[in-house]
Amino acid sequence: MPFIGVLPERKPLFKPEPRCDLPVSDAAAWRLNPAHRHIYDKLRLALDAGLTAAPCGVRPMDLGMAEDAEVFVKPIINLAGMGLSARSVRADAVPMEPGSFWAERLSGAHSSSDCLVQNGEPRWFAHTRGSDQKDAARPIYWEIGAELPEAEAWISAWVRRNLAGYTGICNIELIGGRPIEAHLRGSNGFFDLYGPEFIPAWVALADGDDFSPPPPIPGGYVISVFGEADLSEEHLRAAESMGVKVQPDPSTPGRAAILRCREREAGFEVYRLLTGRTLG
Repeated sequence: MPFIGVLPERKPLFKPEPRCDLPVSDAAAWRLNPAHRHIYDKLRLALDAGLTAAPCGVRPMDLGMAEDAEVFVKPIINLAGMGLSARSVRADAVPMEPGSFWAERLSGAHSSSDCLVQNGEPRWFAHTRGSDQKDAARPIYWEIGAELPEAEAWISAWVRRNLAGYTGICNIELIGGRPIEAHLRGSNGFFDLYGPEFIPAWVALADGDDFSPPPPIPGGYVISVFGEADLSEEHLRAAESMGVKVQPDPSTPGRAAILRCREREAGFEVYRLLTGRTLG
């Protein structure tokens, strides 16, 4: 069976194909994993981590929040773009929004970690750290292959507690070491920089074949080009000559393209070439 949920332009990356149904999108992952789909409940995730949170309709002040405290409001479950409709508001301005919840606003480093899991046991990690530079709270670039030992310890305990019996890949996003989202799929946009052994190992794990964790990922950078960008053939050729892959992105609102590279300086130079803006 093919991978399920792969965008057409990304299909060449997903080889070899598995024998089992292997989800790549959140919608497919939710459908194919009925015993573990509870992790998509972001209110449950927040409460499990000890965050102050509640459904919209419960006033933050009734749970001890100050009126002028910042809280984050977002859908409890959202498979159609996990960050859609998420925004920061004052505690005294939380809307009466059916299907949404609020949680204390977190601060600190934003990370995204993929974990290969075998029968509920973590077997391999790939950590990515988001930049401090943001566009509407979205990191402009991600460092693939970051060392995050404290996050790894926390995620290992979370996997053992929440994914008993699960075999496959999962992803969890943290801000300041505390969770904001979890997925029963990986960070698909980062797989290009995980090395050639990753997808064959993941497929072997999912198919129940002999599995050995892949080596540590070589890493690199994924840069989002938000706003306007000049994606002319001349600039695309220049990017390729510098070892930077440019993927136009017509699907994500506000993002013109995604850059992938091994060297940060080359990626920053292509970003400047496409946008006329610099990254620091």
